[in-house]
Amino acid sequence: MLEWFLGGMKLLSWNVNGLRAAVVSGGLKQLLDLLGADIICLQETKITRDLLEEPLAIVEGYNSYFSFSRTRSGYSGVATFCKADATPEAAEEGLSGLFTKHDGAVGCYGNTDNFTLEELQALDSEGRAMITRHCICTSEQRETTLTVINVYCPRADPEKPERGDFKLRFFHLLQARAEALLRAGGHVVILGDINTAHKPIDHCDPGELESFQKNPGRLWLDSFLWEPGKDFQNKKLFVDTFRFLHPNQEEAYTCWCNVTGSRHLNYGTRIDYILADSTLVSLELVEAQVMPEVRGSDHCPVQAMLKSVCLAAPCCPPLCTRFLPEFAGTQQKLSRFLVKVDRTGLPEKDQKQREAKPLYGRSSKKARTGPLQKGQGDLRRFFKAGSLRDSDGAGCQAFMHRAAERNSAKGTVSTERPVNKCRSEKVAGMSEEHLRSLGKEPAAGLISGEATNSGEGVVPSRSKQSASLWKTLLSGPAKPPQCKAHGEPCVLRTVKKQGPNCGRRFYVCAQPLGKPSDPRARCNFFLWADQGNP
Repeated sequence: MLEWFLGGMKLLSWNVNGLRAAVVSGGLKQLLDLLGADIICLQETKITRDLLEEPLAIVEGYNSYFSFSRTRSGYSGVATFCKADATPEAAEEGLSGLFTKHDGAVGCYGNTDNFTLEELQALDSEGRAMITRHCICTSEQRETTLTVINVYCPRADPEKPERGDFKLRFFHLLQARAEALLRAGGHVVILGDINTAHKPIDHCDPGELESFQKNPGRLWLDSFLWEPGKDFQNKKLFVDTFRFLHPNQEEAYTCWCNVTGSRHLNYGTRIDYILADSTLVSLELVEAQVMPEVRGSDHCPVQAMLKSVCLAAPCCPPLCTRFLPEFAGTQQKLSRFLVKVDRTGLPEKDQKQREAKPLYGRSSKKARTGPLQKGQGDLRRFFKAGSLRDSDGAGCQAFMHRAAERNSAKGTVSTERPVNKCRSEKVAGMSEEHLRSLGKEPAAGLISGEATNSGEGVVPSRSKQSASLWKTLLSGPAKPPQCKAHGEPCVLRTVKKQGPNCGRRFYVCAQPLGKPSDPRARCNFFLWADQGNP
């Protein structure tokens, strides 16, 4: 691993798979500081504007720019965090420009004649792109601009063909915007989750080569990116920064499946990229890396280092999160009016009014007024073991006895307890002595689960007697089968894919997914749960 160039500019991208889940102890500032980049682009934040809280929106030392999904809550979304010394001069949400209703937009939208208005709105409504433009000083002491496009590209769902078309249209709109920005002057970087492994070297299991290469997303990347090993003078406009510097590095993956635990064996794909224009790469790129050591998501961050130095704008563009009405002090949130009030700390005037009101919905002579009387406990305490005093227990028994007498007089209650057929069969198989021991009343002082010593030894508590009876009646869940290769218990899974087996459960090897040649990897053991152990 090369040392980072001192005084340069670091760009970082990370699909966090939920921003609130990624930020645990220490807060967002600590996470951003640990990542240590000038511009940090996050994808799949899963935050809509109504759920955005101030600790995630406004971070000391950074200015943030969010794009939210307008179609589903807790879905998609991207966010760009810029250090104060990398403050952009312009910022814009989306690729089409339809959501640009403010000054300080980036502009340069390219030719979108092949897109309908409804299509452009749909492509930008899922919160998949945030664009910021920065002033930089290159290594040649030349001031220019760098436009950073933070994207979370759609995933092609085999069961939803329309999503595959949606993904390709998103790629084409991204290309049109990026090339238009490049033609306008300055440099352009596209970074984020592209959701496509470009070459077989970027995939743990590419399968049949011809079928792999015919994937529509890979065909688009072939047409959009310069290919390593080709003449750089006849290059395409954009370059995969990692493959430019590390053309033959294998197993450089950025995404793994959480369900299969494949990250433990590094059995994944490289679908997170930093793509830069060829001129920026040839003159300013120092290093590009993947960071698998950073946990907290099913993706890991990727980063690139430039020789260029960022020049901070004098003020943040209007799209900055700190200027949103809910954070700028111009709009009150509903949650601020829902303040929890301590009933014991009410002002004297309010306390008197509360004491004057009956505690029940109707006012009557029998309705008690005022706060809860001293000694009156919470209802939940009656559901805790050992919480009743002897007097409480006697009172409950007396009440139940009187209720039973009244119901018996009405002829509504049978004096016999219902019999469970399965239980009666098991009880019938027990010895008379065992049944007599289970029916014994516990000695005095055993209500709380204690045991006393007598001449006959230790008498078990009622709870232990009940546990013994239940263990006799219920055998518990069946033990999972053991896989043939490892001789270890398997794990139970459920089919979630729509089809005739949807909802059906099955057993598979508990080891993480990996290469077939790796003895630590999951073997091919499979058994339907309803077929029983082999």
